[in-house]
Amino acid sequence: MSTQVRLTVAERPPIVAPQERSVYQRALKRSIDVMVTIILLCVLFPLLLFISLLVVFADGFPIIYLRRVLGVDGEFDAYKFRTMYRNADAMLDASPRLRDEFTQNFKLRSDPRVTRVGGWLRKYSLDELPQLINVLKGQMSLVGPRMITAEELAKYGEYQNLLVSVQPGLTGYWQTRGRQDVSYEERVQMDLYYITHWTLGLDLTILLSTPLAVLKGKGAY
Repeated sequence: MSTQVRLTVAERPPIVAPQERSVYQRALKRSIDVMVTIILLCVLFPLLLFISLLVVFADGFPIIYLRRVLGVDGEFDAYKFRTMYRNADAMLDASPRLRDEFTQNFKLRSDPRVTRVGGWLRKYSLDELPQLINVLKGQMSLVGPRMITAEELAKYGEYQNLLVSVQPGLTGYWQTRGRQDVSYEERVQMDLYYITHWTLGLDLTILLSTPLAVLKGKGAY
């Protein structure tokens, strides 16, 4: 499976919000989000409890980390299991090299701030599971573009409004086709490709391919 989606000039997405989706399509997507999320929360509850205990044993409380990200209605707090040491911000501020790398990609490949348990959670994307609550609240969708911070929005250039016209996803096109193994520019292209080529069938394909991508743990850190 290719990990790259390059858009030619002719294929560049139109600068319009995908509000032309029918009411039926949007209602069906939301219904699927709610039904599948409720099922997953019930089935995964023992795992969620186990992970919570692991986080506490690794570095104490808090268990949940709130990441401030952008959504359709502005910023909101996305829930994640905490994977970093409690003094992670101080560690980043103390290292100009790490700070420069983080500013470039908003990610560190070998991040010393991540606990051993946190590294395992990230490898298999288990730290993202609390975002099921964000899906229930209507802030996210099961499938959508990557959630980003306000600082990252500038990387989308003329397509900024297009990106925030749809809900970010718990999984998505990028998450199943490369993850951190592709450049940030390619991540942007993948997000734009998903938004401008969206169908319920594409969502279903992404959902079905997500478990295998997660189990492989490739490109996650």
